[in-house]
Amino acid sequence: MTQRLPESTPPPYVPPPSEAPQKNIALLRPMHLVQWLLAGCQDLRAHPGIAAFYGIAFWLMALVLGAVFRSNPQYAMSVASGCILVGPFMAMGLYDVSRRRERGEKPELGASLTCWDSHLRSMGMLVLVLIVLELLWGRASLVVFAVFFNTGMPSTTSVIQAIFNPENWEFVAAYTIVGGAFAVMVFSIAVVSIPTILDRDVDAITAAITSLEVVFHNTGVMFLWGAVITFLVVGSLLTPWGVGLLLVGPLLGHASWHAYRSAVQWAKAEETVGLMGRSVE
Repeated sequence: MTQRLPESTPPPYVPPPSEAPQKNIALLRPMHLVQWLLAGCQDLRAHPGIAAFYGIAFWLMALVLGAVFRSNPQYAMSVASGCILVGPFMAMGLYDVSRRRERGEKPELGASLTCWDSHLRSMGMLVLVLIVLELLWGRASLVVFAVFFNTGMPSTTSVIQAIFNPENWEFVAAYTIVGGAFAVMVFSIAVVSIPTILDRDVDAITAAITSLEVVFHNTGVMFLWGAVITFLVVGSLLTPWGVGLLLVGPLLGHASWHAYRSAVQWAKAEETVGLMGRSVE
């Protein structure tokens, strides 16, 4: 009688190492916000001409949006979508200036205007996601309006009038909750994703995940940062003709780069190779 040999068990499956760059998410404190703004002021003062160019660009975008809102409010959402399309590319130019200063290189306006050309695919995908979220945000707001008023498709003016009417507190509460949820989603995806694409040339998914990780690990600080951004932008728009945006726009652009650099720490190339080798073992 022949003895049956035991069947050989297959080796355990070992997933291949991730090709994404290795990173660590730093723990942030409220004091970091002051450091980011101060570093942004230094970048702005070092290259006031470049800052003035981008400040004028942001200011003109705000003027166009305000003019459309006053004359043809039904087109305000379309113009806002265009601003979301152009804005990230403009902000990347400011990130490029801060990055070059950090590396000891001389920033140039021409280089900052074309810094996105090698990241067009990732930037395009990320901007597409932001536009889709913005459109969903608008549709959800219209649904809330229709549920409470049942008066057909509202104009932008009627929405604003309803929000500032104290008798419509239930509508205001629902409108704020829906809008706040989308605002948190957009902020969480975009807060450091564009600097990540510029700095590490990663795809849009990796950049968005990195941004979400930063918000997840530093929720309180990042929401405070979002509140600071909102306060400064709204305050600049309340100045005569919104001229405050000429200064606030470039300042926040530079400061956002330093926020990214504080929050995300990338492993060096040789460290990444070592980590990948250990994962295979």
